[in-house]
Amino acid sequence: SKDPLPLASERKAKFTATEVSWMSLDVSPDGQTIVFDLLGDLYTLPIGGGTATRITQGMAYDAQPRFSPDGETLVFVSDRSGGDNVWTLRLDFTDTTQVTRGNTSLYVSPEWMPDGEYIVVSRSTSLFGAHKLMMYHKNGGSPISLVRTPAPFKTLGASPTPDGDYVWYAGRFNDWQYNAFLPQYQLYRYDRERGTSSRMTSRYGSAFRPAVSPDGQWLVYGTRSETQTGLRRRNLATGDERWLAYPVQRDEQESRATIDVLPGWRQDLECPDGRKHTDGDCLRGGRRSRRRTQGGLRVRCGHGSVGDGAADPPPGGLARRQPDGLHGVRPAVGQGHALWGGPAADRFGNG
Repeated sequence: SKDPLPLASERKAKFTATEVSWMSLDVSPDGQTIVFDLLGDLYTLPIGGGTATRITQGMAYDAQPRFSPDGETLVFVSDRSGGDNVWTLRLDFTDTTQVTRGNTSLYVSPEWMPDGEYIVVSRSTSLFGAHKLMMYHKNGGSPISLVRTPAPFKTLGASPTPDGDYVWYAGRFNDWQYNAFLPQYQLYRYDRERGTSSRMTSRYGSAFRPAVSPDGQWLVYGTRSETQTGLRRRNLATGDERWLAYPVQRDEQESRATIDVLPGWRQDLECPDGRKHTDGDCLRGGRRSRRRTQGGLRVRCGHGSVGDGAADPPPGGLARRQPDGLHGVRPAVGQGHALWGGPAADRFGNG
């Protein structure tokens, strides 16, 4: 086989990573395994901690992994073909498939549709072009365009509902701007039957990186309040909202967001300590504390939680870092009120 890099390396760099920022991760459907990206390679890790296993390596930059609904395959973005493309990898290592073709497009935040047959991803065909939501069959082929118009409308971070009827995403006009004023992004919900999108937030601090819970009852998304980024959770039945975690990993809404506005993360049906996901309060993603042990990378994971009755205290008094220093916050319990209880009326068709 042809040597991918004919230049011989003379030195190798070895180091211990104690903290990693902008790490995208996902949790397997059975809740037992985490997959994450680190410096262009993908790793898996038991949910309870232990030694991480590197599952991709080499010259390619692999990032933004997501588990398929059956937990047997990963989708991720890689430049192993010479440019960004969407790839899948079976976790028994029997097959690797290039889903998209060509080396001139840019892809962000691939996500599986609930049927496990299709993948939705944001694609831009030029450096400063607006990313558009596209849906591909897992075996490749021509894509289906979900949001085509308006032309300068940028769409990122797709999160389908469990029934597959809707796709939540963050949208803004144009790729980015200098000296940006907030808001930059808002959340939209694409109706697959009607082919229309509805704006679902009107937050001054923007709204981005939506994540629908596996039971379809909760939505968590990123926003900025004052000078820091936090996570809001919404009860999709009532529209009520509360702070879930504040602050979290810094967002990238003033930049081009080439790997989305926030790293990939996941709401869980069950929390690490066995509590059921009945209050929408267990999540993983962003920054994690790590330590090197013999035989590999050992990762200690934290999670954010909200106490019973917590209802929107001011961001300035909301978050307290947990004693172990891990990413994850426990907001204070207090009185307050839900913000932005109803969706905006803005709608536009698929043109």
